[in-house]
Amino acid sequence: MQADRQPVSLPDVKRRAFLGITVTAAAFPLAGPGPALAETAERTAAHGNGRLVPVMLRINGQDHALALDARTTLLDALRDHVGLTGSKKGCDHGQCGACTVLLDEKRVLSCFVLAVMAEGREVTTIEGLAPDGALHPMQQAFIDHDAFQCGYCTPGQIMSAVACVAEGHAGSEAEIREYMSGNLCRCAAYPNIVAAILQAKLQMEA
Repeated sequence: MQADRQPVSLPDVKRRAFLGITVTAAAFPLAGPGPALAETAERTAAHGNGRLVPVMLRINGQDHALALDARTTLLDALRDHVGLTGSKKGCDHGQCGACTVLLDEKRVLSCFVLAVMAEGREVTTIEGLAPDGALHPMQQAFIDHDAFQCGYCTPGQIMSAVACVAEGHAGSEAEIREYMSGNLCRCAAYPNIVAAILQAKLQMEA
C-alpha cells in the first residue's frame, strides 16, 4: 500500500523576484566562451588599462601595429584606425555584403570579424586588390559592364566576385547568382554584375 503523500510546501517567491532570477540565468549561460573569446578576454585583462589590446594586422601586404578595444570589428579597424575606407559599412549586421574583404584569400564579412581574430592572417581589401596600380580584371570588368550605379556596394561586390571565381563557383550565370547572393545591390545592377564576373573569369583563369 502506497504511503500517503504530504503536500510539499513551496517557498513564497514573488513574481518580480522570479523574473529577476530568470533574467539572471539567461544572462549567464552554462557554456563557457570559445577559445578565441577566452584568449581575447585574457589579453584584455592583461593590458594596462583593461580595455585596449595590442594588435598587429597585416593588411594588403603591410603590417599595422594598433591598440584596439577588444570588441573592435575588423571593419571598424580598417576604416577608423587604418584609414582604409573602401570597405563600406552597410547594414553592420552581416546581411548586405558591403563590408566583404578577403581573409587568407577567403571572403569574410568584416563587420562580423573581431580585429583581434585577424591577427597573424593576411587581410586584403579593395585598396590592395591591384597593388601595382593597374586595375584588377574584376575591377575593369565592372567598369566595362557598368556593373554599379551608386557604387556604395561595389567594393564588397568586387571582393566577393574575386573570391567567387577563385572558389570555382563562376561556371554559369545561375551559379554566380547563387554564390553572390550574399551581396546586395540596392540599385539592382545584378545582370551587369553577372556579366562582369563572366568576363573577368576568363582573364583570371587564363
